[in-house]
Amino acid sequence: MSQPTRSFRLGVAGPVGTGKSSLIALLCRELSAELRIGVVTNDIYTDEDARFLRSAGVLEPERIRAVETGACPHTAIRDDVTANLLAVEDLEADFAPLDLVLVESGGDNLTATFSPALVDAQVFVLDVAGGGDVARKGGPGIARADLLVLNKTDLAPHVGVDVPRMLADALAARGHRDDRPVVALSRTDRPSVEQLTAWLRGVLAEFRAGRHEPRDPGPMAPHSHADGTTHEHDHTPEHDHPHEHLPA
Repeated sequence: MSQPTRSFRLGVAGPVGTGKSSLIALLCRELSAELRIGVVTNDIYTDEDARFLRSAGVLEPERIRAVETGACPHTAIRDDVTANLLAVEDLEADFAPLDLVLVESGGDNLTATFSPALVDAQVFVLDVAGGGDVARKGGPGIARADLLVLNKTDLAPHVGVDVPRMLADALAARGHRDDRPVVALSRTDRPSVEQLTAWLRGVLAEFRAGRHEPRDPGPMAPHSHADGTTHEHDHTPEHDHPHEHLPA
């Protein structure tokens, strides 16, 4: 594979309130001294997340752009990525060369994933306040995003969640695979922050070397047809999403 000439694009998805914006702010604080970073946020009717990040002072305000989707968040990150793709490309053109563009999805449900036409890798975010059993509920982001983050572990004692159990459930949901890591994160816990940034540095290095291939977590669950044919997360052409063939 040839080496890329544009930024590495990382999607951050997950349900409402799991801490996606805070995670992006954390990454910007940790990495902006070594990487040139831009951010694109998504909200349905507002630019609330972009305003939060600008007010936090994690980047120059001009490097943080907002997309108002006017529809369910997954529409703009998977069904028709045009608005987000244009925002990313405009950001890359205005501040070239950028090393990293973080694309935050609006809060959605457990089925929301990014199209690989928009991002090169994606993080799915859960939080312990959502319940210790949520990792067992599955879904494409939980099972197959490039990284799963169990956020706000410092809140676990206050909401009665057993973090080691939740982590074990998450690893099981992801098939105990080395290429599907899980980070139990608290921004007050330095080792977990370093685990997160080390993962990002690693995948960015693979991207820069031309060895990273975007993967599609896909919306498809294992299923069977009336003729007895079964599919395990199938990605054959008849099950592909049409936008996944757009150039990145």
